Amino acid sequence: MTDKPILDDTSRAPVSQRGYVIEKSGMDDAIGGKVTINIDGKDIKIPLGTTILEAARSLGIRIPTLCYHEDLCVAGVCRICVVEVEGQRTLQAACGYPVTAPITVKTHTRRVRQARRHILDLMLSKHYGECYACFRNNNCELQTLAKEYGVDFFRFGHPEKPLYAVDRSSPSVIRDMNKCILCRRCVRTCIDLQEVGVLEGHGRGADVEIQTFMNKPLGEVICINCGQCINRCPTGALRANDPTDEVWAAIDNPDKHVVIQTAPSPRAAIGENFGLEPGTALTFELNTALRRCGFDRVFDTNFSADLTIIEEGTELLLRLYKALVEKDASIALPQFTSCSPGWVKFLEHFYPEYVPNLSSAKSPQQMFGALIKTYYAELNKIDPKDIVTVALMPCSAKKFECNRPEMCDSGYKDVDYGLTTRELAQMISETGIFLPDMPRSDFDDPFGTATGSGVIFGATGGVMEAALRSVYELVSGERIENIFEHADIIPVRGFQGVKYVELTLDKIGPVPDLLKPLVPNWDWLKGATVKLGVAHGTANAKRVMDDIKAGGKFSECHFIEFMACPGGCLGGGGQPIPTSPSIREARAKAIYAEDSVYEIRKSHENPAVLKVYNEFLREGPCGHKSHKLLHTSYIERGKYIS
Repeated sequence: MTDKPILDDTSRAPVSQRGYVIEKSGMDDAIGGKVTINIDGKDIKIPLGTTILEAARSLGIRIPTLCYHEDLCVAGVCRICVVEVEGQRTLQAACGYPVTAPITVKTHTRRVRQARRHILDLMLSKHYGECYACFRNNNCELQTLAKEYGVDFFRFGHPEKPLYAVDRSSPSVIRDMNKCILCRRCVRTCIDLQEVGVLEGHGRGADVEIQTFMNKPLGEVICINCGQCINRCPTGALRANDPTDEVWAAIDNPDKHVVIQTAPSPRAAIGENFGLEPGTALTFELNTALRRCGFDRVFDTNFSADLTIIEEGTELLLRLYKALVEKDASIALPQFTSCSPGWVKFLEHFYPEYVPNLSSAKSPQQMFGALIKTYYAELNKIDPKDIVTVALMPCSAKKFECNRPEMCDSGYKDVDYGLTTRELAQMISETGIFLPDMPRSDFDDPFGTATGSGVIFGATGGVMEAALRSVYELVSGERIENIFEHADIIPVRGFQGVKYVELTLDKIGPVPDLLKPLVPNWDWLKGATVKLGVAHGTANAKRVMDDIKAGGKFSECHFIEFMACPGGCLGGGGQPIPTSPSIREARAKAIYAEDSVYEIRKSHENPAVLKVYNEFLREGPCGHKSHKLLHTSYIERGKYIS
């Protein structure tokens, strides 16, 4: 396999499009040397162009910020980070002051403290609401700074009633502009980080508001429900649409059988809500806590992730067979992954002509829901109408996905409620549970067996790696470890925004029993070079899609993984706040560490998945029954099954 960088013209892009990592290496040569500055009596030598804020942080000196965020380009609009620069008449915004000559900086003089306090007082004069009734209580940057700067009364007054109606039109995101401080993080997130452009600043001066297009409700514009704006909002102006009251009602109803599936990304992050360092996995502690909360069964979404790999991988092989062997020109290639609902909605809005390229396979969340209300209901002799399926996901777009009208192939709503990591952490706290102290327990059968391939779905490149582990072995008859040590496919890992890889199939084996009804042999793949792509964040997805439209490198790919969120699911819009490149990296390490200790690390070797095919989906992957339950209507548009 070769790892070829492509589309790397990112020198002028904001930090959000440079693989989500702030890099300074090479700045000396590019800009021309270093300069020594003094901050609060401490000297530091820094590359020219480094901001005062970055220099101060490298010295361990804290300068407060509100509009600044590591993922976003500099705005300098809140002015909370103002500092004194010797010789300058006015205070300067540390986040937007690039150092080009020796300077002396003071970060906490009386003048600076007063300026910051006045700015906070002005923000609070328009900030309606009580902290105790806000979901960001004790995790609000404005609240934290108000306490830090001794705000104990409203110097410039305080709104007595809301100025704006709360927008609840979206299935995923709620907007309360009464709590907005005009930092524009949401605007920069939507425009720069995701390149969707739903939000913008409208008006001038004191009349500025953050609005959607023509100030329409969020549910009526092209929002993809990714929730990245929520993760970067410093206050409670943006939050997820929370169904916990309905989930509690189901748990408290003795006539309802309530089951929950948990995805790997929340398990690697939920500890942050209980004061643990990012990257502390609490997978098995969480199982115990969920049972104590009242859930009747706790299942592992990794099971249906393995199922997704089998269905999606089979679909890819069928598309290739029809295109290469049967010369069917109607086959849509490259095939796109379909497990990220934010990405699916992005494609539907901005590139609708490529919808047939989407895999028809449902996401693991939705596959699980369909099986629970059919296979599981039959096994346990439970009426499906009495089953309530809940999904713990890192993603606010999963709320939108489970409410899509086509997601009811079981005869019922396949997944009833989607919970974010933050929401479940709150439910656990309501029960008086301190999650890190819980004893460990396993998942419930028949969906308690999973593999390492299911785990790595949580990181960008994980779906591609899981697919390669299985597809390579199913086609070649050889172990993937012969090419990649410990089956770790490093070229598709990491936070580079866009990745391109190739894999040549030098050997082929017999068609395994699972796939014999679909293709006669693999002779047509011998010597073929499979071309693959990976992109995370819809800004990077846009780069790949535009390249495909232009007939570029990615138009030659056979399979491309797209994830709507930075870093993949581990950076989802429902994950703990705050987020940053280092936090997402820590979560990824936890996910790969969990993958490495699994005894079974390939989806096609999952005995629980094979049992489902033997007992329930007897026609095998992409058979009639699996199409009905595990795939979407896109299959008709793709026209790739005879």
